[in-house]
Amino acid sequence: MGFSMLRSDYMLSQLDVLEAESIHIFREVVSEFERPVLLFSGGKDSIVMLRLAEKAFWPAPLPFPVMHVDTGHNFPEVLDFRDRRVEELGVRLVVASVQAAIDAGKVTEEAGRWASRNRLQTTALLDAIEEHEFDVAFGGARRDEEKARAKERVFSFRDEFGQWDPKNQRPELWNLFNGRIRRGEHIRTFPLSNWTELDIWDYIKREGLEIPSVYFSHPRAVFERDGILLADNPYVARGEDEPVFEATVRYRTVGDMTCTGAVKSTAVAIDEVIAEIAATRITERGQTRADDRTSEAAMEDRKREGYF
Repeated sequence: MGFSMLRSDYMLSQLDVLEAESIHIFREVVSEFERPVLLFSGGKDSIVMLRLAEKAFWPAPLPFPVMHVDTGHNFPEVLDFRDRRVEELGVRLVVASVQAAIDAGKVTEEAGRWASRNRLQTTALLDAIEEHEFDVAFGGARRDEEKARAKERVFSFRDEFGQWDPKNQRPELWNLFNGRIRRGEHIRTFPLSNWTELDIWDYIKREGLEIPSVYFSHPRAVFERDGILLADNPYVARGEDEPVFEATVRYRTVGDMTCTGAVKSTAVAIDEVIAEIAATRITERGQTRADDRTSEAAMEDRKREGYF
């Protein structure tokens, strides 16, 4: 009886429900923890996460800083956007530098055809969490991104070494979250856990969010490696069998230029991107991240060590 009498204009949309859940998570974390930080790369998921955080605490400023784990091999367009957005919000930016970790001898630069700094981000991230004594880090991972992501809880416990055990996660019945930790431990929190890539784009459209230009179709010098189109850049060595050519591409995800692939596309507007995403049957990381192809459990192995 009650449901049949509901008027349609009172019903929440899918985005309204997801937004409300994410805002609840942000507020829950700030009420439970002393030193949160939001991981912000300038990518689409962290852009949405930042907007949700704004809404959660408006009109007050964000009650935590944002942190970017910088490989030193990022897309310039994304870094420019990151710096501009942080300045607009007036929030403190913490940069955890992989290059600094290499210079300090904490990690060793990989060499060879498959060299990437992605795995090296773990040390920079854990060092920054320890240095700034962050007890919880908001991450933008979604469960539809990659199969290891689907094993995460909303509150993902990390031990004193920053490591994750997928078999030892806390139950979250009735959306009750256990944030109890001891000194040296921390929690990774994922407010976008129940969002899909399509939800992210629908929300970007609804909110009128600015995003880096690399997400839209543009001409770029690329080369092909194992079926992935990588941008020609000074950070990766090409083989003689990898000639550079120009293609019209866009990026579904952004990260280290040495392992983040582009997709051929003519989508120059949000509606066109949404149509492409709705039609695809391949996950964004499965299609565009070379480092996830090294093994079936590549992402899970990195996450066990402390990766995002």
